[in-house]
Order: sequence, then structure tokens, then C-alpha cells
Amino acid sequence: MRAVVQRVSSASVRVAGEVVGAIDHGALILLGVLEGDGEREALQLASKVASFRFFNDADGRMNRAIEEVGGSLLVVSQFTLAADGRKGRRPSFDKAAAPVEAQALYERFVSALRDLGLLVETGRFGAMMDVELVNDGPVTFVLDEGPTGS
Repeated sequence: MRAVVQRVSSASVRVAGEVVGAIDHGALILLGVLEGDGEREALQLASKVASFRFFNDADGRMNRAIEEVGGSLLVVSQFTLAADGRKGRRPSFDKAAAPVEAQALYERFVSALRDLGLLVETGRFGAMMDVELVNDGPVTFVLDEGPTGS
């Protein structure tokens, strides 16, 4: 699994003009599910996101996790994170998990975050979405878990 985690002042996602998820202070997570990923990767990545210290403390150092700052998460599926653009001019998506598997693991990742007590909003899996965000910092990280990451 691959997650692009962006610290945000606000973020929202629309499908066909309708807001389906929105947060204020917190993080936008773009989540890509890769072939070979399973529940283990979903749970490990959720745990990593929940405890990852990328919010500032009183001294301005990135030393606080999402729950410590009362932040929310907006999780949006993004299969293009599985792209391989090393050959040619067109990306290959061969490393992306099949849609049915990817959706199940996306939902497992979201439920694991909620089980950890975090407030989580989502996009709509497989839909064309418009994502808006105000990146705070900007602060952006790529987190990998599983066979391609770890």
C-alpha cells in the first residue's frame, strides 16, 4: 500500500458536484492499493498514519500525531499511486490491485483508522472525484507498507 499524506488546514472531495467528504484541520490521505497487499498491510499502514508525528508541537517541531492535535482524516482512493512510469511515455498500472480487492482493503484501512478512535471522512471508491485541499506547511509524506514499501 502506498499513501500520500498531506497535512491540511482543510480538504474536501466532491463527486458530481456533491460534497461526499470534508474536514478541517488534519490530513488528506491519497491511498493506493497494490497487487499483493492484504489486511496486514492495511492495518500496519493505518497504525503508522495514526501514530506518525507530523504536526507541530509548542516549539514548532513536528512532534505530535493526528489524535494529539484533534485532527481529522480524509481518505481518498487513488489507484494511480500504483503507476510505473519508468518505461515509455505512458504509465503502467500493472502493480495496482484488482478493483474488488482494492476496495475491500481501502475500506479495511478506513475502518482500522476509525477503530483507533480517529474521525475519518472518505471519498467514493472508483468515482471520478474533485479533491480540494489547503496544504498546511506544505507538509507531504509518502508512506509505503508491504512488498513494495515496508
